[in-house]
Amino acid sequence: MGWVELYNGHKALKDDRKGLSRSMTKGKKVCFEEKVEIVKDCLAHGKDYARSVEIHKVSYAQIYSWVRKYLQGGEEALQDNRGKQRTEKEMTKEEKEMKKLKIENERLRAENAFLKKLEEIERRRY
Repeated sequence: MGWVELYNGHKALKDDRKGLSRSMTKGKKVCFEEKVEIVKDCLAHGKDYARSVEIHKVSYAQIYSWVRKYLQGGEEALQDNRGKQRTEKEMTKEEKEMKKLKIENERLRAENAFLKKLEEIERRRY
């Protein structure tokens, strides 16, 4: 049986160089509460990542990453903050000014495009 079949079948592969056996389970999406539960379970069993992979059906890389984040920043570090915008209170004075300038710049570009289109239409008319 080739390594591709093992990988696709989520069977354990033996890495002869390191003597480690890892499952090639693909990652899956889990909510914040599940991440915390998985990390705490992994830490409770002495960072036994292979065991956690088998039990929770989550990739080794995900569990390793979550444990590292958890140890560095606690449960809050496991939150997914992608796409989250900061509120006005969280922004510095410079960031607020930059935001205002970007909005003004977008408005001026739209106005400029509108005036060019209007000019083009008037030229066609005459």
